[in-house]
Amino acid sequence: MADRIKVTVCYAPASQPILFALEVDEGTTIGQAIEMSGILQEAPEINLVTMLVGIYGKKKTLDTVLHARDRIEIYRPLIADPKDARRRRAKKA
Repeated sequence: MADRIKVTVCYAPASQPILFALEVDEGTTIGQAIEMSGILQEAPEINLVTMLVGIYGKKKTLDTVLHARDRIEIYRPLIADPKDARRRRAKKA
């Protein structure tokens, strides 16, 4: 029997953050944990083909193997390009 590790899956839509804590087998990938968590049913707008994922702010792929206490983050697309927003603010100043 494989050892179990605790991980968290989180997604922050505009309304309220969604967090799922779960125990998975060692060797589980990010994609598998996301599917097991049930977050895809809770937030149907999540599209793992187009949205980025990461662990503690570092971008990762869906086939990344998890470690104990990892926090899997599903990132929403940006509303505005940060570089363009900065340029607009600089022009106003």
